[in-house]
Amino acid sequence: MTIKHLATTFAITTIIATLFSCSDTVKKKSSFDPQLVNFQASYNRSFDNTLYPSYILAMANYNGKKETDLFTMAITAPKNNSVVRIVIDSSKLNYVTTIQTTLKQSGQRYKITPLIKWKYDELSHIKQPAMVDLTFTLYINDEEVDIKNMRLNYRSVNECLLGLRDSTNQYIDYRWLFVAFVNEEHPYLDHILDEILQQGIVSRFSGYQMNEKHVNEQVFAIWYYIQTKGIRYSSISNTSKSTKTANTQYIRFLDEVYHNKQANCIDACVFMASILEKIGIHTVIFLDPSHAYLGYYKDKKKKKMALLETTIAGNINLNAIVETGDHEQTLRLLQKYSKYLQHNELQKYENGTISISQIKENISRESFRIATNYDIDRYNKNKKMYNDPKEDRFSMLDISDLRGKVQPIVREPDFYKHK
Repeated sequence: MTIKHLATTFAITTIIATLFSCSDTVKKKSSFDPQLVNFQASYNRSFDNTLYPSYILAMANYNGKKETDLFTMAITAPKNNSVVRIVIDSSKLNYVTTIQTTLKQSGQRYKITPLIKWKYDELSHIKQPAMVDLTFTLYINDEEVDIKNMRLNYRSVNECLLGLRDSTNQYIDYRWLFVAFVNEEHPYLDHILDEILQQGIVSRFSGYQMNEKHVNEQVFAIWYYIQTKGIRYSSISNTSKSTKTANTQYIRFLDEVYHNKQANCIDACVFMASILEKIGIHTVIFLDPSHAYLGYYKDKKKKKMALLETTIAGNINLNAIVETGDHEQTLRLLQKYSKYLQHNELQKYENGTISISQIKENISRESFRIATNYDIDRYNKNKKMYNDPKEDRFSMLDISDLRGKVQPIVREPDFYKHK
């Protein structure tokens, strides 16, 4: 036989072998009846077909019972000791996830709550709502039995749940998720603390190592910094759209407040709390039905509380207070802030016995004093409700106490890109 004939014979043999091989890979019918197994993959109805990246990121390390599990899969065991494997395909938001367990009792209905392998970095940078398709494939004793598909909406990572209505129409408060936006490990904080020290209000940050007066002075140094950065009050809190069961609020992250120089009441609380927790001063966010304000402990044992109305900081832009070269024009500028000055301070400035820098610090100190007294009546009036677990209109969120449950949302902003 010639080499040409051998080659031809080999090619024909290969084609025949390939055909038989392909016929062997044709999917065999499962020995398990899909109707009997009745595999179901469902998403929690209270979330109204919507994924919230902030919720997933906040609860990623929590090992206790979650208030509301997102996904549930149900299977009826076709045999005793059925080995079940469920594969969730990869998507934009998750990696391939495999769950395997043994269903011991034939005919018994079992529910499985999966631990999905989320793409956390992807979730942390989602800024616009969109949709994602998920596929769940069920295998029993290594045989593919059924496939379920699911399409979900997802929201921006800035969108935080305020509350949900469950299947019984009961309202569940989720505002404790605000704590996830407080990030005492944010990569900007070292730079921010360095900027604060350069202002000279305090020479170091020591938390509770010194006395109560120094605790207050550290808090004031942060307050003064916010006013020199020109961070202004902005009431924007609306989200893209509401759902039938969920209330949400848009919250700016620390780096967004830093760069955009805008903050509403909760943004400002989150910003200040992040810095204070970083230097070891413990904070509390107080929530009323339509407002949030900050509290901080003046002692390590958490016995003495001070209050702070953070929105007042945004009423003053110390960067705008400059000597223009026209003395009269500068005095007119200072008149705008006269309520924060003693009656003779403008006269002292006019006489040259006090500097513009001292004037600015005095304005800031007076606004800080006003802010620490602003919410005292509100706090005393609602104190019992803040501490009542059955009261969902008022909440007291102790950041350090909640850290065992809610972790900070970790993002990696490019600081130098904005410099």
